[in-house]
Amino acid sequence: MSADLTRLTAADLAAALTSGDVSSVEATTAHLDRIAAVDGPVHAFLHVAADEALATARAVDASRAAGQTLHPLAGVPIAVKDIVVTRGLPTTAGSRILEGWLPPYDATLVARIKAAGLPILGKTNMDEFAMGSSTEHSGYGNTHNPWDLERIPGGSGGGSAAAVAAYEAPLAIGTDTGGSIRQPAAVTGTVGVKPTYGSVSRYGLIALASSLDQAGPVTRTVLDAALLHALIAGHDPLDSTSLPDEVPDFVAAARRGATGDLSGVRIGVVRELQGDGYQSGVLARFTESLDLLREAGADIVEVSCPHFEHALAAYYLILPAEASSNLAKFDGMRFGLRVEPTSGPVTAERVMGATRGAGFGDEVKRRIILGTYALSAGYYDAYYGSAQKVRTLIQRDFTAAFTQVDVLVSPTTPTTAFRLGEKLDDPLAMYLNDVATIPVNLAGVPGMSLPAGLSDDGLPVGFQVIAPARADDRLYRVGAALEALLEQRWEGPLLSRAPELEEAR
Repeated sequence: MSADLTRLTAADLAAALTSGDVSSVEATTAHLDRIAAVDGPVHAFLHVAADEALATARAVDASRAAGQTLHPLAGVPIAVKDIVVTRGLPTTAGSRILEGWLPPYDATLVARIKAAGLPILGKTNMDEFAMGSSTEHSGYGNTHNPWDLERIPGGSGGGSAAAVAAYEAPLAIGTDTGGSIRQPAAVTGTVGVKPTYGSVSRYGLIALASSLDQAGPVTRTVLDAALLHALIAGHDPLDSTSLPDEVPDFVAAARRGATGDLSGVRIGVVRELQGDGYQSGVLARFTESLDLLREAGADIVEVSCPHFEHALAAYYLILPAEASSNLAKFDGMRFGLRVEPTSGPVTAERVMGATRGAGFGDEVKRRIILGTYALSAGYYDAYYGSAQKVRTLIQRDFTAAFTQVDVLVSPTTPTTAFRLGEKLDDPLAMYLNDVATIPVNLAGVPGMSLPAGLSDDGLPVGFQVIAPARADDRLYRVGAALEALLEQRWEGPLLSRAPELEEAR
């Protein structure tokens, strides 16, 4: 029974909980048992909150038995990326500089999750301060891809994607600064959504790049993503960038899309996000997916976004600049790690240098140096200022494209999951993994990755759908339609074809 519970989608598990066929304690215990059995080699979790999760599950079961009206997802377990602060649970952002820190408050999205009665299974591994595309830059060891334990699970949110793909959690929270939800989803065969910037509160996210960061759902189906997105979205007065808009009905859009009818929907294929550098198997699955969308009644046209070719360069100036500012708070004085120099006077400057030298990893140091340089006197206009101008041009490309089509599509990543260590010593090669996802963050528009099949190497390929700002519901209609058509062809979900992880004896 436990194994069956971990294989249920969040929507199906929620239905079983509502009907009384399953208790939240049973569902939560099944997932905790699964974590204990398989997370050793996967290493999706940095902290497992078994006691807290079971306490929430018992409270939900008692409320349901008393006849109280509960949230549709009440009792469904969830995992949370370790960059989202959780009161009383360790939050490290994957960095040694925050080892052992217990936040005194909850992020707004965590508060909403708790209020809805979802047991939090624990905190998932990630690249340090969300800087990376492979979860190899975590201060606490690599996460492994459940499809092949010798390969990366994507990054920075590889832990959340791996937990969902390994059936350790039916739902997870990720954050996406340049693709950190969508890229891990693509390489693990899961669904990941980066919402419109400002539509999900950033209050309580440990900031990497404040103008780019956005939290969102990681799930196994498009409907599950819609259910979780609806829960965490909405205005938050604690976040100055939070949009006051009414939340669209994502769930209705997903259910409408699942009928497989896309009549009248205009879909634009981004010319600049395919071709050189993309694996043949990735392009083949992308083309097959386009054919299915066309058969579903969608009008498929090619769209050019000429400034997308400069997105990667602009992003890797804007992000490091904002990161160098946001990470200045980690100085060894107020919270987190404190390291004093082994010799000489103990001054604030020397303590800061020793603490940051010991607490930050190489990738974080690299980006702080790049960002500080880009913001320095004499270089600000040449680098950071120019990057912001390119960002405006990319936003205009999106605006022009969306006058022609309802959504844009592309492969999520140029390649499938590469081997651990393969690109660790080549930062530029690592950065190229984000070439198709970065434009979405620079423009603040929403994007989704969903499984499109397996490449020639037997590993998952992601299909990206992009919508205009504030039109996230379009992602769910198109995504659910493609998912339904693909699963009909596959005779089941893509994850059902993944190798079974060997459980501990």
